[in-house]
Amino acid sequence: MGKLPQTIREYKTRGDKPQNLRLEQASLSPPRASEVTVKIRAVSLQYRDLLVAHGRYAGAIGDLVPCSDCAGEIVAVGADVKRWKVGDRVCPNFALDHVCGDVTEETKATALGGNIDGVLREYINVPAYSIVRIPDHLSYEEASTLPCAALTAYSALMGPRPLKGGDYVLALGTGGVSTFAAQIALASGANVIVTSSSDEKMEVARKMGVQHRINYEKTPNWDEEVRKITGGRGVDHVIEVGGPNTIQKSSRAVKDSGWVHIIGFVAGGEQGIPVETAVWNAITFRGMLVGSVMQFEDMNRLLAARNIHPVIDKVFTFEHAINAYTYLESQKHVGKVVIQVSKD
Repeated sequence: MGKLPQTIREYKTRGDKPQNLRLEQASLSPPRASEVTVKIRAVSLQYRDLLVAHGRYAGAIGDLVPCSDCAGEIVAVGADVKRWKVGDRVCPNFALDHVCGDVTEETKATALGGNIDGVLREYINVPAYSIVRIPDHLSYEEASTLPCAALTAYSALMGPRPLKGGDYVLALGTGGVSTFAAQIALASGANVIVTSSSDEKMEVARKMGVQHRINYEKTPNWDEEVRKITGGRGVDHVIEVGGPNTIQKSSRAVKDSGWVHIIGFVAGGEQGIPVETAVWNAITFRGMLVGSVMQFEDMNRLLAARNIHPVIDKVFTFEHAINAYTYLESQKHVGKVVIQVSKD
């Protein structure tokens, strides 16, 4: 075990707005017998972090170290840890105790940056069973985007009815989860349709290899366009990040017996799941809450095998973390917004 600093820097929320995040000093204890200490190199932001910062995330504790997604290197290991060593590059899982199987109330209680303190800090102690190895081809900044956005997309597409070559996948928008879903689907031989209000963002999707792109400002009835693209059949999977304002059209865009994976609600609105359509068309609406350590390891093998690199829009320094929140909130990004915590 190397010599650890006694104090570290970390951000704390006030539960009112991101601009009031506070950079503070905190003490760092040595890892317990079953823990490792990770020096955090990079943190990526997600929509949930905005909700937490605004005090609108259910179950979030007060005076919280925010953020769930990070990548770093092990700098100390507990006495009972055998699998890991100092210098290993790792990511903690979104929910530390979700090692395998279904989500439970107990695993949800260990979700970083909401139910417990998160990762917008310089060092963190985590259980050795909660970390996964970073693929060799990824930088720390790239790897920091994996724990939530990438794993949510992977868990959706490789869930009870796994994606297969030739399927159609509809990804709403060009944020982190949707971008990863497009990459994973393309790597698996599927056809991908992406929606966006920006031609510039759709150009990024085109360069990624996305076959079909719909500007929903120019084509408000994008569900009808999806039906045309699929020859009237509809898509096999929908990555539904919009919520009430988009779920009606998603329900019309998916095929009979298709899957609508409900991941977010960035579009807002008041409408609910169209029950009659769900029954008559045998649609499965599946709520998504990230994934397990085992799924994370499976996903990383796919990323490594197909040399998939996350799409990163901008990287901010640790000292300018508030600017990263502001940029994420502007929704100008394609892919992920990252905060570089440490270079050395």
